[in-house]
Amino acid sequence: MVRKYVVSPGGGRGAHPDIGSALRAAAARGRAARIEIAPGRYEEQLTVRGEVELVAAGEPGSVLVGRPRGTVLTALGRVVVRGLVLTGRDADAGVVHCATGFLALDRAQVRAHHGVCVHVAPGASATLTDSAFRFGRTVFAGGTGLIERCRFADAADNAVAAVESARLTVRSSRIDGAGIHGVRVSDAWAQLTGCEITGTERTAVIADAQAELTVEDCRIEGVHGAALEFVEQSRGAVLDTRVVDAENGIVVAGGADPQVRGCVFTGCRDTGIHVQDAGRGAFEDCEVVDAGNVAVLSTRGGAPRVSGCRVSGGNVGIAVTERARGRFTGCHVQDLTGVGLRVWDESKAVFEDVRVERCPFGLDAKGNGGTTAELTGVVFGDFDMIAVAAVGQSRVTLRASTAERGLLGFGAGEEAQLHLYDCTVTGVESGGALAFGTARLVARNLTVTGAQSFGLCGTGSAYLDVAGSRFEDCAAAGLRCDEECGGRLVDCSVTGTSSTAVQHNGRVQLVSLRTTLPVREITEPAPPPTIVNNYHGPVFVEAVHSAQLAWGNANVVQQQTHQSRPDGRSGRPERSERSDDAGPDAHGDRPRRAPASPASPTDPTDPTDPTDPDGASR
Repeated sequence: MVRKYVVSPGGGRGAHPDIGSALRAAAARGRAARIEIAPGRYEEQLTVRGEVELVAAGEPGSVLVGRPRGTVLTALGRVVVRGLVLTGRDADAGVVHCATGFLALDRAQVRAHHGVCVHVAPGASATLTDSAFRFGRTVFAGGTGLIERCRFADAADNAVAAVESARLTVRSSRIDGAGIHGVRVSDAWAQLTGCEITGTERTAVIADAQAELTVEDCRIEGVHGAALEFVEQSRGAVLDTRVVDAENGIVVAGGADPQVRGCVFTGCRDTGIHVQDAGRGAFEDCEVVDAGNVAVLSTRGGAPRVSGCRVSGGNVGIAVTERARGRFTGCHVQDLTGVGLRVWDESKAVFEDVRVERCPFGLDAKGNGGTTAELTGVVFGDFDMIAVAAVGQSRVTLRASTAERGLLGFGAGEEAQLHLYDCTVTGVESGGALAFGTARLVARNLTVTGAQSFGLCGTGSAYLDVAGSRFEDCAAAGLRCDEECGGRLVDCSVTGTSSTAVQHNGRVQLVSLRTTLPVREITEPAPPPTIVNNYHGPVFVEAVHSAQLAWGNANVVQQQTHQSRPDGRSGRPERSERSDDAGPDAHGDRPRRAPASPASPTDPTDPTDPTDPDGASR
């Protein structure tokens, strides 16, 4: 039978003046006790042993128990506290410390300035219901706990923490303004159901150190860091949870592998789903709306499995970068300002039954030869620029995929490889497929219909390997090959009303081409003559004939003679030059000396003729 004790500072028949005296009386009897406390302020430090219930005699909150420093209440037994306000400062062990046994706080308030609100030690157990906790954290260190319909506000660090193999269940509670995390689960087990978390400085809910965490039907809004984070090989599940206005919706890293299903991430400032550093995770039937940077990101070794997810609004839909991996099945990406799918930098991605609509670019692949993307049953619709673009040395393979209503269907450039199997392009403004640079395009059973320019085009030094393909109603040509592009076109057909079936440069083999349209070979114009300009030679101001020139000489010897004219007058002087180090002449590369002016021995003007008085040699 429970013994009742009354505490009243004003006195009264059978009343105790303080809580401590009532506890001592109850301990002396060694029986279960109920202590009813009159409204007021009690500056006491309480140590409660045995089976004791502390109850506010008035309204909840009418009894305040506190002290300037340290722990206010230590529970060593089976203790129930109802309606009390417990306040303290610098209480590292907790304003309320459950050392052993069981503690229940019901409709209570705990305030801890620069310390811990509630600390549940290893082996102990606590249940917190309809209570409020402010300024300090609530820690379950190795113990077990249940939190229902509570509120945690303005914690200086973590609002709620389960550590050191603790087991904690939190239901229908609210956490506001935590200085670090709203809930931290480290080397422990925890389950959150129907909770709301807002305004945390860092990640709202985090699981680390191989923890196991389940979050179900919760709402996380307006947090400065990530909403959810699984790291350090943690496990668990996130179910039917909504995130609004977080830096990242959920971050998975360090080998963690959670199951995420039916969640909605709206207005995340960076990423909605973020997997990195060997993180994994299965994401099913989730939705990412208006992500600021990337809706779904796998980077730095991440490897998520994503199925049935929907992405709308924002910049980039699904991105796999920096040696990451990812498998994406049955996803729908739409209404982005950037690219729907991205695979960069030695990453590997598989897309199956994915639909990308109303995005400027469908797939963007870039990187070295280790960058690969495999697409099966993917549909690109209403794209502004290009459905698939592969550049660098990336390798992209599409099977049974479609590009419809855009500018250009499929393209490969630089040293990339693009493989198309059973693919279709319809209603494009420019062309069906394009290869440029030194790219290689392989197509089997490709169908291009209604292109307003070409069906297939190769330029630069690209190589085309096309077989069993059809090009229908292409406005300019079914196939066009420019510059040094080469390849093979085997067992293909070109139909429609265009003026040309194939326009090529003579470097493409046409085998079993079926068409009624003409095939034209592009005639390249003759190269222009080569003109060499020498800006360091002599300058002529009149026409010169039969001249020999030499330049680049180190030494030049010049001779001048005066010739007599037939009328006896002195003629124009002649000059001859000799070079000791002649450079190349105007007719070749071999150095030669500049000869003297030629003269016949019988020439009357020969300067060495003795009959010429003025012809003395100089």
